[in-house]
Amino acid sequence: MLRRKLMLAPAVLAVSLGLLSACSTNQTAKETPAQQKAAIDQGYDATLATLYKSVKGSQELAGKARAILVFPKVYAAGLGVGGEYGEGALRAGSHTVDYYKTTSLSFGFQAGAQSKALVLMFMTQKSYDDFRKSQGWTAGADASVALVKMGANGVVDTNSYDNAVNAFALTNGGLMAAATIEGSKISKLDF
Repeated sequence: MLRRKLMLAPAVLAVSLGLLSACSTNQTAKETPAQQKAAIDQGYDATLATLYKSVKGSQELAGKARAILVFPKVYAAGLGVGGEYGEGALRAGSHTVDYYKTTSLSFGFQAGAQSKALVLMFMTQKSYDDFRKSQGWTAGADASVALVKMGANGVVDTNSYDNAVNAFALTNGGLMAAATIEGSKISKLDF
């Protein structure tokens, strides 16, 4: 039985990754790199507007960040073995520095597909510099990433100001309470 499961794992993984890659904006052959970047930038702006509207104190926290990385749509799919894929932009101030992709794999009971937005705020110059110098950055391995918590008053917990990297995960309904980004691999997009 175990052998059969191990033999099926690569096939399930291939199907999951195939579903995710079909969701990628890079898969649209008709879009030019400039159009892909414009779509990511538009999603970036919309995601931050949603964050600021739905999470009190997030705009103030963003104002203290050295840079902000936003993945407007991170698609997740799985059937036993799951994966996530999303494309985003990194901005320092109002300037887009570069474009990135995020990927991750997970194992265990899971079935279906969903989408979320992911926002990472680099609060220190060191965390930002380390991220930019990396050839492939993994949340939790290359830097400690804290999912932002809400205080009792419904505002971003002030302890978040002390974290090197803060993260928000959003769905259409608002902030995800039980999200994790540990193990998410982030690397530059090649257009």
